[in-house]
Amino acid sequence: QVQLVESGGGLVQPGGSLRLSCAASANILSFNTMAWYRQAPGKQRELVADITRGSMTTYADSVKGRFTISRDNAKNTVFLQMNSLKPEDTAVYYCNAKRLNTDYRGQGTQVTVSS
Repeated sequence: QVQLVESGGGLVQPGGSLRLSCAASANILSFNTMAWYRQAPGKQRELVADITRGSMTTYADSVKGRFTISRDNAKNTVFLQMNSLKPEDTAVYYCNAKRLNTDYRGQGTQVTVSS
């Protein structure tokens, strides 16, 4: 059973930064893609960013230029550096790992952007 544990969420003022971490219980190189999703109250879950085994990345238009996804294979950890945060970034952020046709997801970490 794969476990993904997110950390690093919290309350931050607009314009501030946070760094989320996702620690996996398995070798992250065994997954095709690692990703961060988010879900705001009353909204559907959306893909924020993903990174392939070969470290190719994609981003949602709403976070391009502000967020950066990265990985540390030796530590089986994926990161999401979030800069210039906006109130509309407020959501629960989930780590996701995809292996073939199976997705694994963590419990999520709350990010609140408010003054």
